[in-house]
Amino acid sequence: MKTQVVKATSPAAPAASPPTRGAAILRPFCRIAQSIARMSTTPANSRAGLMADFTISIVLLCAGLRRHDVHPLAALVTLLSGMLLFSFVEYCFHRWLFHGPVRVTEEGHRKHHEQPLGYDSLPFFVSPLLILGLAGLLAVAVSTTFALLLAGALAAGYATYGLSHLVIHIRRFQHPLARRWAAAHHIHHCHPEANFGVTTPLWDILLGTRYVSKQKLRAS
Repeated sequence: MKTQVVKATSPAAPAASPPTRGAAILRPFCRIAQSIARMSTTPANSRAGLMADFTISIVLLCAGLRRHDVHPLAALVTLLSGMLLFSFVEYCFHRWLFHGPVRVTEEGHRKHHEQPLGYDSLPFFVSPLLILGLAGLLAVAVSTTFALLLAGALAAGYATYGLSHLVIHIRRFQHPLARRWAAAHHIHHCHPEANFGVTTPLWDILLGTRYVSKQKLRAS
């Protein structure tokens, strides 16, 4: 009597389900997002970002100054207040967002600490759009002229921050004051718990995060 051998067969793999309509609709947007992410790491995006930031600040400031419906002293106070306000925003973002508990921003900023000469930055069109949106919101609360001047001053502060940060990492200064200013940020890369201000040490001094060497601490 012959024994019949039955070969075990593995179950057929389920056929791949066709992409849903929603996935098909989102696919082009995902490709665009990936392209923008790749672009944001290029030197061209970094240069375009600086140009866009300075351009939008000049456009807003000129638009505000051409209206001639505020006293020149009030316009000057608004400009200085906007620059001072941005320096505080810069400090807060750097200290509590880039070095804070928010994982996405902390990881992105850590990448800069690891590669200071990298080109990771926002897509060049993001900050001008945000500034224009801010100007529109300010115009609801104050006069259009003050909104334009304040938004323009904030944009100028942001552009100055971007240029300062770039120059600090690519240039060696000879003037003692410039070298001391740049050294404060280089110290931050070695001591990330101190020196959060890039454009100015003002808020580090006022809020007690200015780096003090051990020798100075012992001397005091």
